[in-house]
Amino acid sequence: MKGVRERFLTQGQIALGLGLRRRKKGRTLDVLFPSLVLKSAQDVEDLFEIKMAEGCLVQTFPLTSMQLASFVAEQLDFLQLKPEWVSYLAKKQPSAQQYAECDVVLVLANDLQSPINTVEEAFLKLQLLSQRLVKPHQLNLEAMFRVLHNLAWSNYGPILLEDIEEQRLMRLFAANPLIISHVDKIPYLVNYHVPSGVRIASGSQVRLGAYLGEGTTVMPAGYINFNAGTEGNAMVEGRVSAGVMVDKDTDIGGGASIMGTLSGGNQHVISIGANCLLGANSGLGISLGYGCTIAAGLYVYAGMKIFLLNQENEPINIQGRVVAQGENVVKAFELSGRDNMLFIQDSRTGQVLCKPNLKTIHLNPDLHQNH
Repeated sequence: MKGVRERFLTQGQIALGLGLRRRKKGRTLDVLFPSLVLKSAQDVEDLFEIKMAEGCLVQTFPLTSMQLASFVAEQLDFLQLKPEWVSYLAKKQPSAQQYAECDVVLVLANDLQSPINTVEEAFLKLQLLSQRLVKPHQLNLEAMFRVLHNLAWSNYGPILLEDIEEQRLMRLFAANPLIISHVDKIPYLVNYHVPSGVRIASGSQVRLGAYLGEGTTVMPAGYINFNAGTEGNAMVEGRVSAGVMVDKDTDIGGGASIMGTLSGGNQHVISIGANCLLGANSGLGISLGYGCTIAAGLYVYAGMKIFLLNQENEPINIQGRVVAQGENVVKAFELSGRDNMLFIQDSRTGQVLCKPNLKTIHLNPDLHQNH
């Protein structure tokens, strides 16, 4: 799978998922994929003796218990499945769930660059991200919110909103009464997959579809949205909004916020380089390169006026030449993506200054040994 990390599916590759699907009233609620792989189209078609329909981007095939017990069990290496998982799925399919009907499905997708059309496709794409088979922005999540149902996520699984009160009354005096954790279209990551080498202090703070690199630590106040995440060692105590990617050895301080692409009309995809620090309660609306620091409490937005200074506190222009005071003013977006910047605010004048950052941060390695 390593070959797909830098770009999405090469020509002729198919995303293949063996999933446990829950449905109610003819509507798919969710799909959990214990097996999710990227394979060549030819291998998939030969093995399953099927042909992807012309013009059909995603297909879903329900599987019988017999198919699971015989055929799927013979393809454990191909599907990257453990034997006990297959036997468990076979026993549970079809299953008398306490709320939703359950079956096992095979989902094939030969083009993940097209908008989402089904719930099965949405959960396939979200779990491709969270299982680190693709990175944020390497697939198309357009129309996902239109397709997914707004559900109550509970200790009995996802429940349609119109059924909440009936289910609550039905289970009120049961040994395990109904407990709803949240109402949303996207569930929590930890209920579907836990990436290797991560620590998530509060499961409610990371949505399915987040990409968490090895060594990531998300503290209780930290938050990571879908189609966003971290490349490797990272301390997340602030907010990583949708679309944002954070490089390794970077610290998103407590209460810090990074502008995403879902709200506010922002079309700029923000990335943060390695060895950066966003101070507590800071904010960011531009990208950062390597080794940058935003001072605590400072929000750097794209249109903000920034006063450039060199190491000797002399005014400079964007090319680094010493200029007269007042000729050193740029808008923050002109600095987007540059390395070794220190953003601070002059407490006397209120001006936001950008100077060379001479001290890049180093994370405590003990905090990111998450095995």
